[in-house]
Amino acid sequence: MQIALLGDVMLGRLVNQQLKASGPAYPWGDTVPVLRRADIRVANLECVLADGGTPEPGKVFHFRSDLRNVETLRYAGIDVVSLANNHVLDFGAGAFGETLPALDRAGILHAGAGLDRETASRPAVRRVGGTALGFIAFTDNQRGWEATGTSPGVYYVPVADAGRRMAGLLELVGRTKARVELLIVSAHWGPNWGSAAPREHQELARALIDAGADVVFGHSPHIFRGVGLYRNRPILYSAGDFVDDYAVDPEERNDQSFIFMLETRAGAPHTLRLYPTIITDFQVRLARDASREIAGRMARLSRDLGTRSNWNDTGGFLGIPVDQS
Repeated sequence: MQIALLGDVMLGRLVNQQLKASGPAYPWGDTVPVLRRADIRVANLECVLADGGTPEPGKVFHFRSDLRNVETLRYAGIDVVSLANNHVLDFGAGAFGETLPALDRAGILHAGAGLDRETASRPAVRRVGGTALGFIAFTDNQRGWEATGTSPGVYYVPVADAGRRMAGLLELVGRTKARVELLIVSAHWGPNWGSAAPREHQELARALIDAGADVVFGHSPHIFRGVGLYRNRPILYSAGDFVDDYAVDPEERNDQSFIFMLETRAGAPHTLRLYPTIITDFQVRLARDASREIAGRMARLSRDLGTRSNWNDTGGFLGIPVDQS
């Protein structure tokens, strides 16, 4: 089985305006043929899909994409999205309430936010061939948006928490792993910048794997971070930005990322293939001319975490074997 993991997909603001003129295929550029090699595609949806709602007071950035743009996700074959992030309630509970049924009608599974605490923390499960794949999503952003027993919000778990929230997350991981063969835990964690994986993220990633996670899929920083490995399980500390309209920092290069293609064998992670991408004019494209440079940066960041990788010139990807013994 092949699983494509994508960082932040933000379809609001100028991307939303471009979609009105260009149609649902536009944001994906020339990446769709690679995406369609995967058996399942997973992304962090960094906006609300709605036609209504009012901007959340006090927030600087508000991301909303027209409700019809769920078809953009369908065009790329997105199967599962994380909603555990700091933009899903940008336009209030009413707009969020439009998103959930739109995703459901489109057949796109979601996790990490819901109408109450129970639905916000509920794992998504999809069977791919003979393999049951589980997906849990949480965030340490936007504490004020934490779902309660009676109000909508996100599955909020502070990274440094040593109390009931963290205990509940680790217990949920173990419980979910008991009913699926492969488990992905999505973590929207930390601030926007910085290429080094924070120590507390490394510790939590190992704890999640010890509890039963097969893949830790991190995002929230606008730039990619290195790939770590623990017990032959991959840790993506940050997948970066995949589609957006953001200004580009010339040093941090938040326009660069990857399609993270995970191959599994016998229900366990086997190999990662990272296809370099770049955002131009609100559209993600395979990096091509810049691919070696982008891959080289990832190779260095991963090496700092003890992970070896090799550039495959013929395939245009950076390869990372999960078993490096």
